[in-house]
Amino acid sequence: MPQINYDKLQEYLTSLVPPREPEMQEMEKYAEEHDFPIIGPACGYYCYQLARMIKARSVFEMGSGYGYSTAWFAKAVRENGGGVVHHTVWDEKLSKMAVGHLSRLGFEDLIQYHVAEAVETLRQTDGPFDVIFNDIDKLAYPTSLPVIKEKLRSGGLLIIDNMIWHGQILDPNDREKSTEAIRRFTRDITTDPDWIVSLTPVRDGMIVGYKR
Repeated sequence: MPQINYDKLQEYLTSLVPPREPEMQEMEKYAEEHDFPIIGPACGYYCYQLARMIKARSVFEMGSGYGYSTAWFAKAVRENGGGVVHHTVWDEKLSKMAVGHLSRLGFEDLIQYHVAEAVETLRQTDGPFDVIFNDIDKLAYPTSLPVIKEKLRSGGLLIIDNMIWHGQILDPNDREKSTEAIRRFTRDITTDPDWIVSLTPVRDGMIVGYKR
């Protein structure tokens, strides 16, 4: 079997995503021009699909950027009959950008905005949630898991980004703190019998955990 070119594979996966709204395309263009790490169309569409499949109506995002992933979840929640998506980010400028984008997409009635630290905000927000999406600072991944587990409903999904970490997790000599935090998180969730977990190598790797 020939070796698969990873970049070519990602291009192919992105090509399978249906056309996005002009506003979504503008968000993608901004990310490319400013080297901003959004999850991208293939991962975004995957999040939308998963949220639709479980009929999610309550989503909590930890690390929402300027609202690209939020838009995919909001699209699913709207089609599931309505609900709430929590957009959480430290940066007030990013939060304001998200308000503009998501309002123009027609999702303003579905979004609750938090300009705050994500783990503590999740801890203080009434749950349980159908979906929790985690894309915070990688050093905080391991300590976020108990809070996520408490706030996610049974049968709910945890979606967590950057689990391949640019291939660094595959290098046994890489002992950088963020790499080690991702390894620890992966070990913790995959060895916990309360989770059913898969790692999908889309873009930078996404773990989907189903809470029993």
